[in-house]
Amino acid sequence: MAALGLWHIAREQPDRVAVVDPYQEKITYAELAAAVDRCGRGLQAAGLKPGDTVALLLPNGIELLALYFAALQTGLYVVPANWRLVGPEVAYIVRDSEAKAFIAHEKFASVARDAAAEAQPGVLRAVGEIAGFQPLADLGAGSEGRPAERTLGAPMLYTSGTTGRPKGVRRPLTGADPDEPSPMALWFFGLFGLKPYDGHVHLCGSPLYHAAVLNFVSISIQLGHTAVVMDHFDPEQTLRLIAEHRVTHSHMVPTQFHRLLGLPEATRAAYDMSSLRAMIHGAAPCPDEVKRRMLDWWGPVVIEYYAATEGGGALITAEEWLKQPGSVGRAWPGSVVTVLSEDGSEAPAREPGLVYMRMGTSNFEYHKDPAKTSQSRRGDLFTLGDVGYLDEDGYLYLCDRKSDMIISGGVNIYPAEIEAELAGHPKVADVAVFGVPHQDWGEEIKAVVQPVPGVTPGDELTAELLGYAGSRLARFKLPRSIDYLDELPRDPNGKLYKRRLRDPYWEGRDRAI
Repeated sequence: MAALGLWHIAREQPDRVAVVDPYQEKITYAELAAAVDRCGRGLQAAGLKPGDTVALLLPNGIELLALYFAALQTGLYVVPANWRLVGPEVAYIVRDSEAKAFIAHEKFASVARDAAAEAQPGVLRAVGEIAGFQPLADLGAGSEGRPAERTLGAPMLYTSGTTGRPKGVRRPLTGADPDEPSPMALWFFGLFGLKPYDGHVHLCGSPLYHAAVLNFVSISIQLGHTAVVMDHFDPEQTLRLIAEHRVTHSHMVPTQFHRLLGLPEATRAAYDMSSLRAMIHGAAPCPDEVKRRMLDWWGPVVIEYYAATEGGGALITAEEWLKQPGSVGRAWPGSVVTVLSEDGSEAPAREPGLVYMRMGTSNFEYHKDPAKTSQSRRGDLFTLGDVGYLDEDGYLYLCDRKSDMIISGGVNIYPAEIEAELAGHPKVADVAVFGVPHQDWGEEIKAVVQPVPGVTPGDELTAELLGYAGSRLARFKLPRSIDYLDELPRDPNGKLYKRRLRDPYWEGRDRAI
């Protein structure tokens, strides 16, 4: 088999296309490896040593990928920061991660300046012009060859912070050879039927500061797949790139599916999707109707998984899902997925409890937060706080986050179930359901809806939506009121910032959960 790994491929197939950047420029493996080596030399010359951290505030593009691989080959932790954050939030991540270098893009100059002033990392570099930052092009310039010391680094991704301040997920460095792709990468892609080379082309339409997005792009490059990188998601552009580059696999979230399905039928029919082999989705619940419409359109290439930055997971193919609708699958080989009752015992089949996972012997800690690390664990298992149950065949069904569960009159109500039903209404573009204070019941159900363009919010729409939901849900699960917003607060990977919606209703009061 042909060599695997960025540097091996660059040596044996230098002209092979590694990346098609957001400007449609093609970057070969030789060009990418040269940029990676230059950045690695520069980071070492700036004084960074294995175990140190470099933080990035960069859009999707070749600079981010070059710096990511540079950190991996010089034993550094690399922290891609969410560029939608404001200065103090980025400063917190730079400071909390103990980054010795901070590299930003001029698109985010104001945020970068504020973050650098507050966090004060030692090395500042910029793509473009940012006052106080040195040009990234100067990093490693004037020298040649591979970095002097090469040992495998690691990403340290920060959790989304939807329920509090984000925490970095930090794993011990292994000391492995960075030139050799991890056997785990081959194994992981194998779960989705993705092999080295094999004509594969990956499409990235989400921000690379997300763990799954970064993993899929970097592993694709390591396995000889061309990565087509977008700077932002656009539904018709996505279809055009799939057809033009004969894309075989991508990683999406249900919000992106919804936007693709929102295109006119004639637009969707104009592009050839026959090259697709694996359209992988996760990160957020996918309403059953959206999943079925994607399967009807793209066929049995739609694969769902449930996993976490922390590790572990489950997977379900299209064929399985049609037999087990609503499930997120069974545990990956080598992974443990179980449901525990409050006393720590395994819950019986179909009885909800907290979902716990473990990926082989993998370990992690929340950086500088031993309390959070400890609270998330039972023995060698960890939980994200998701409530779910296993059926008799080991298929996992998610109910909701424990922190999102509504307790109304002593009854547990899972908002995700209500959201999935309301999302199926043709006038609903997006929806969030949560509990708000009620004097007698403790909490009552509130829905916040983003109507599709052209639909007028108001009492008439509320009556229509409640009537629709009432034909699908028990009465005690129906929202008692519906509010409307032009757009719900989601991050680009589809995760809903529900706390931003819920907290104003609870101002000055304590939630039980």
